[in-house]
Amino acid sequence: MKNCFSFFENYECEHFPCHNVSNTEDFNCLFCFCPLYADKNCGGNFTINESDIKDCSNCLIPHNPKNYELILLKLKEIR
Repeated sequence: MKNCFSFFENYECEHFPCHNVSNTEDFNCLFCFCPLYADKNCGGNFTINESDIKDCSNCLIPHNPKNYELILLKLKEIR
């Protein structure tokens, strides 16, 4: 699946991986910035910090290769 249209890894990125994970082989960088960030019903594991900013540090939805289709479907819903 490496470097296909629905999966991309950027080992050269200074932030790779941007989340604390045990397995980087399946870490998808395709959605480096989550396209669902602005959606309050994104379905991710986020919190709202004291500055009222969405914190997605604990969410791996956009980085799981199996969630590519899920994200596309969700984007169709919110447009």
